Amino acid sequence: MACNKRVWHTLTARLSAEDIDRIDEILLQAGLIEMKQLPASLLSHGQKQWLEIAMLVMQKPRLLLVDEPVSGMTHQEMEKTSELLNHLAGEHTVVVVEHDIDFVRSIASQVTVLHQGRVLAEGSMEQVQSDPAVIEVYLGE
Repeated sequence: MACNKRVWHTLTARLSAEDIDRIDEILLQAGLIEMKQLPASLLSHGQKQWLEIAMLVMQKPRLLLVDEPVSGMTHQEMEKTSELLNHLAGEHTVVVVEHDIDFVRSIASQVTVLHQGRVLAEGSMEQVQSDPAVIEVYLGE
């Protein structure tokens, strides 16, 4: 059953013990449980990205569409984001739009390469990377 998402109800709603437990569970998954009491403005860039993902997961979506989740992140933050998205892929369908090929390699079971708004190649990372059209357009050979 969907909850009431009208503005007034959202502003005046009280969290149940079950809601608080779910928030804690999701913050733990996102690696943010220790920062629970901090304002979001004090979080690092990577932590803010994980918080956004956690907020999406809280809504119990079947599909997560994530656009460039590791843009501007450190290598360590990218690794943690990879772990988080791989974990969520067991519970949700996760679609990621990303240009960082190393990150894509760490999360993708299926890759679709687009060029000028059209599908250029589709398959495993190995299949896509060996595709002559992808090599010509993106890998520069």
